[in-house]
Amino acid sequence: MDVYLGVASLAATEFGIITAMYTAELGYKNGFAGATPGILMAIAMLVVGLTGFVIKPLRDSEAYTIPELLDQRFGSRVRWLAGLVIVLGGVLNMGVFFRAGGEFLITMTGISPSYLEIIMTLLVGLVLIYTVMGGMFSVLITDYLQFLVMGVGLVAVSLLVVINIGWETVVSAVEKHRGPGGFNPFTSEGMGPTYVAWQTLNQLAAVITWQTVIQRVLSARDSRTARKVYIRTSFYFVGRFLIPAFWGMAALAALGADHPPSASLQAMPTFLSSLIPTGLLGLVIASMLAAEMSTDSSYLLTWSSILYNDLICPLRRQPLTEKRGLRLNRLLVLGIAGFLLLYGLWYQPPGRIWDYLSITANIYLSSISVLLVACCYWKGARPAGAIGAIIGGALPPLIFLVVSQIELPVSSMDMSETLSIQWLNRSDVSGLLSFGLAITGMVVGSKIASRREKEDSSILKKAGL
Repeated sequence: MDVYLGVASLAATEFGIITAMYTAELGYKNGFAGATPGILMAIAMLVVGLTGFVIKPLRDSEAYTIPELLDQRFGSRVRWLAGLVIVLGGVLNMGVFFRAGGEFLITMTGISPSYLEIIMTLLVGLVLIYTVMGGMFSVLITDYLQFLVMGVGLVAVSLLVVINIGWETVVSAVEKHRGPGGFNPFTSEGMGPTYVAWQTLNQLAAVITWQTVIQRVLSARDSRTARKVYIRTSFYFVGRFLIPAFWGMAALAALGADHPPSASLQAMPTFLSSLIPTGLLGLVIASMLAAEMSTDSSYLLTWSSILYNDLICPLRRQPLTEKRGLRLNRLLVLGIAGFLLLYGLWYQPPGRIWDYLSITANIYLSSISVLLVACCYWKGARPAGAIGAIIGGALPPLIFLVVSQIELPVSSMDMSETLSIQWLNRSDVSGLLSFGLAITGMVVGSKIASRREKEDSSILKKAGL
């Protein structure tokens, strides 16, 4: 894959209906401060592209997946555990994609909310046909067209918003309803220093480990091409957050802060459906569907390939034939899509969608990023440390996902128990704790294993062996 196809493919994959929904929600709730994660990701991608941090040795290793590289350094057990947390975090992360896509289409077209389940099912079916029949080849080839359609839709809607609402009106609305926090992420509601620190680590980890991004690195012609893709795509992530966030801020100006908090995710499509003329509305829906197909199909192929290559194949004594392997991969795609459909209908994320996506990604971002850095740059890393990092990194996000869905009788708890629950119920705290435990697990586990190796070596020497 060359630079231009890599840039178009990555840009198209990383923008879908879910992207527009959560960035617009951040804009509606947090104003310009809502674009902070996009700015942090752009900086991280630019720095990694310029320095080649992690992605150069990763591409030079000629591994097909991250777990395969970890197998070369830490062994098959670590590879299997890494594949497990990657699939777990990735599938849970994708669990809200189809629901958000269904809600967007229903709101934009004026269809009754009672048809949400039908719309979600049709969306899943459309993506499955596109994915199973064409595979990654269809994703890469059609990404060019989807990137162009998406670009036209984004520019057209943004111009329409500026003409009808006005830049000054949007800025005034953010200042009026969100105050200084609408411009400063350190004082914005639901953000703050801890949140910014967590997002900084998360974006750096995502740049070097997020599977749909890393697939472009591993598919690049060489490490130099991969670095160019990162450099040229970096600023795109600012626009990826800021443009839909601006739509969310325009919705704040048009609908006001009295729009029901529970419906903040629908603020942007509610606003656009009343603003955009019928003809252009069709173009916007078509561009969003194109972007969603690219995103969903790429994600489905990513998680199914890791499930097949890193979880199923290592457990088999004899490899499957090419025909049976292809059939199993298609069944895995179908199985994951079925789970996502059921999960999306049942699960209600606590708070902002972006925070849910960030904390589910943390299930593997923290540990796998630590493993990759150690694999590439620390000779003292040991398999025991890798296992400790995987377990330590996954526990806080998983605990958060459970605790956030449970209503505990706070009145019957003492002060320390209440504070513990409150801290565990914060995504930023759980996210930072995930990184902290992953690093601690790697360092402590490797040190203990190294000490044991020295002790065993000393015993063997004394025994004359």
